Amino acid sequence: MWRIVLSASPARFLLRRLKSDKSIISDLPDKIEQNQYCELTEKQAALYESVVREALRVIRGESDTFKRQGLVLQMIMALKQICNHPAQYLKKGNTGANLSGKAELFLDLLEPLLAAHEKVLVFTQFREAGELLSAWIKERFGREPQFLHGGVSRKTRDSMVERFQNDRTERIFLLSLKAGGTGLNLTAAANVIHFDLWWNPAVEAQATDRAYRIGQLHNVQVHRLITRATFEERINDMIQSKRNLADMTVGSGEEWIGNLSNNELKDVFSLG
Repeated sequence: MWRIVLSASPARFLLRRLKSDKSIISDLPDKIEQNQYCELTEKQAALYESVVREALRVIRGESDTFKRQGLVLQMIMALKQICNHPAQYLKKGNTGANLSGKAELFLDLLEPLLAAHEKVLVFTQFREAGELLSAWIKERFGREPQFLHGGVSRKTRDSMVERFQNDRTERIFLLSLKAGGTGLNLTAAANVIHFDLWWNPAVEAQATDRAYRIGQLHNVQVHRLITRATFEERINDMIQSKRNLADMTVGSGEEWIGNLSNNELKDVFSLG
């Protein structure tokens, strides 16, 4: 299978073979992706509705296209944090996992994997979310996982990777998407959890490929955590149903969402 990749020059393009092409990599096992759905808690839902209502009011009053896109991206960032946990958005308050539907789903997913002595990579976009995840894991399972983020030095990073790859007792590796999205070989893990999603399939695939690469001997199970009845579910459905749209986001990140009309934004982001 081939994918056309546009270059910076309008007169050039590249053809890139995909890992799904078994004639190229016949010995690579399968990658099995599953969407895992959760519900907002009462506190999350109240925060979510409040932010959407105020954000849409401001966006409707902005005529400058560039500023409007910025406001949409700000709304997305706030809602992602709320879907993760209220304390991540508020920067204060109770950090208990029971206040987030996604946190409870995450811990429930880990339970059978750890019971089977399997290794797991966990990706998040936010350092704050990684710190919450680390605390929840320590509280539930009794051991604090390694957490690779942008503040970790190259030497320490290499040591963390080596430890995860070779120490059987290291079961969970937390990674921020920017720090751990490329350049790492983590084939000791056959499970990947995306705690929060960056609505760019290429970025997500790069992160998953830390485990799904040459040297992987097992099928890789990928779990994508999505909050029902929110923008997370609707944008995911849009991308999955329009593969051309998904390809378009490779170069533009989430900026395409800012081009939606006011009515489309209301449909996508309103709760329910």
